[in-house]
Amino acid sequence: MTAKVILASASPRRRELLSLIGIEHVVHPADIDETIKPGEAPAGHALRLAVEKACAIARTYPEAVVIGADTVVVLDGKVLGKPPTLEASREMIRLLNGRTHTVVTAVAVAHAGGTREGTEEVAVTFKRLTAEEMDDYVATREGMDKAGAYGIQGFGATIVERVEGDFFAVMGLPLVRLIGLLRDSGLSYRFGNVERAAAE
Repeated sequence: MTAKVILASASPRRRELLSLIGIEHVVHPADIDETIKPGEAPAGHALRLAVEKACAIARTYPEAVVIGADTVVVLDGKVLGKPPTLEASREMIRLLNGRTHTVVTAVAVAHAGGTREGTEEVAVTFKRLTAEEMDDYVATREGMDKAGAYGIQGFGATIVERVEGDFFAVMGLPLVRLIGLLRDSGLSYRFGNVERAAAE
């Protein structure tokens, strides 16, 4: 029996990725406090938010399969969130310029009263950009709704020199990890459909 899948995120990239692998879903963004807690490690922060997003929506739709995810960009141990202004975007790109940073994406699956979760960490290296190139990229406004102020699947593809790890995790949803979590939750993925176990 095909399960109802809910994505607890407003991210258009995550919607695109679920559609890319044929998973029909509806979107119900979770309204939670995303403030990082004192002393909270970046990976732990992302994992906590992914779980909270999935569980918040699962309480309303207990029969559904709910997917929550969160992505953080980490440089020198500090989290770079979504830039609130163009100036903040410019500063983030300046900090990342010519350097390697870590993208951490956590994903959680809430189903049948339980949750399964995991994280993917990816090393991303920016090429060395001129001041003009940085200004031109910031002016596209592509990074305004993205952690770290850039999007790897758009114009940002031209400023990233190397990706070591799951490319889709950088986009916001590690697909192989997600399929594993669905299976750990007693569900099966049949190249498009997420199905409940026969005993359910």
